[in-house]
Amino acid sequence: MARIMLAEDDDSMRSFLTTALLRAGHDVASFADGWAALAARPSDYDLLIADIVMPGMDGVELARRARQSRPELRVMFITGFAAVVLDGGRAPLPGASVLSKPFHLKDLVNHVDRLLAA
Repeated sequence: MARIMLAEDDDSMRSFLTTALLRAGHDVASFADGWAALAARPSDYDLLIADIVMPGMDGVELARRARQSRPELRVMFITGFAAVVLDGGRAPLPGASVLSKPFHLKDLVNHVDRLLAA
């Protein structure tokens, strides 16, 4: 079981993702924006899953700030804008991975499991 911080501004998506991760046995704290997630101490978590495009603080900035206090924090970005965000196939933060929307919840859980096992 991992402690996962989820930052996703879409209420329905956040609810679906949280439910899938809880069913997979993880401890999940979810937040509607980057500022709320940052205030909840991302350094206390094993994995940050963040939507890249959010109002206020986007997921990339959240991940950068979170890694300042915990450089080994695993990061996974979820986005519907992967083609725009990715530069040459690389994630927008070193060592992070990207899961493009739309995706099946099973794919999310499998992706999380691979990240945590690495």
